[in-house]
Amino acid sequence: MANATIIHGSYGSPNENWIPWLKNELEKLNFKVFVPKFPTPVGQSLEAWEKFFKKYEKSLDENSIIIGHSLGPAFILRILEKSKKPIKAAFFVSGFVDFLGLPEFDEINKTFVGKEFDWNKIKQNCKKFILFHSDNDPYVPIENAKRLAKALGVEIIIIKNAGHFNKAAGYLKFEELLEKIKETA
Repeated sequence: MANATIIHGSYGSPNENWIPWLKNELEKLNFKVFVPKFPTPVGQSLEAWEKFFKKYEKSLDENSIIIGHSLGPAFILRILEKSKKPIKAAFFVSGFVDFLGLPEFDEINKTFVGKEFDWNKIKQNCKKFILFHSDNDPYVPIENAKRLAKALGVEIIIIKNAGHFNKAAGYLKFEELLEKIKETA
């Protein structure tokens, strides 16, 4: 059975934005879906998230997909750097790998993005990367998404006026993401 893991971002939770909708849709497609609730903002660090994720890591295998929103992609990249077995695909929504120039986020995100990523190891551990970004994200500049896409050797799917793909931008569903997952599964 295929499985999917959905990773929220800073100040986020499994119960917000399009995450509950996507979990439900994937379960209808017979995916086993994991949606961990990471410590944020209090107690947020790469080490704390990695420790918390240990119980989910064993579910990652060649049939797995992993979806990350905002800080989620940076965390997924850190998981892929250390993984012993490759996954099928990773889907990144408003992902970034640099500081954002927003002090309240940069401070709690620094352990995730404060050092260079091992891109070769990451690409060895995931067969396919799909990136979504908006042309008007108020938190993650498009330049940050372009750096991520270049490092992974993929194109960005730009969605017009999608903001940060959150509730404030009207994203309680994310049909384009679901379609890309279906194409990959």
